[in-house]
Amino acid sequence: MKKNTRIRTAAALAVSAALTAAAAAPAVALPAAHSASAPRFLAPGDLPAASTPWTADPVRKGLPADESFCTAGTTPASGTTYRDFRTELDTGARQTTTVAATPAKAAQLADRLRQAVETCLDRLVAEYPGLEGEAFHHGPVDVEEGANVYSIDTHDPEVGSTDIALWSVGRDGRTVTVVQWGQLGDLDGAPLAAFKHTTATAVARLH
Repeated sequence: MKKNTRIRTAAALAVSAALTAAAAAPAVALPAAHSASAPRFLAPGDLPAASTPWTADPVRKGLPADESFCTAGTTPASGTTYRDFRTELDTGARQTTTVAATPAKAAQLADRLRQAVETCLDRLVAEYPGLEGEAFHHGPVDVEEGANVYSIDTHDPEVGSTDIALWSVGRDGRTVTVVQWGQLGDLDGAPLAAFKHTTATAVARLH
């Protein structure tokens, strides 16, 4: 998948904010008893190396208040947990994990999430003309039932800002996980190989 398109600054910032700013969402951290049986999450050291150390919020139940434009309305709140990560500079990440009722329902959710990421720029174009951007599918990652990696690269010619977001969608049985990573800059400066390794770790660690 490759698209060259123009999207509006406000829309690009909406995508970037969900990735580069780990907001303090009004959600409740999981109690220890629940966490013991829940899918396991990435640790800060599993993320691509950054110029300052990663820190992580607790794992929280439900959907974040600042859910990304790309996947908003796709992930159900029921059975979903998430964890935000941040650095001291303009780099952030999030892992969102959903346990479906059956492997078949999880496969359907993974398909919907992949489509949501793949069509994100098209939907932004339909709503917000303005900013330049490219989106790529960077192929599959061979782990459990599989994962796929994507990038969305945006540039605002008026202010000269650029943002790069990396995404992955993976599944293990009836559990689906999405990893988002973002920072100021472009795809050439993004740690794509390291992000693929992070994706493999995220899916393999779920259970």
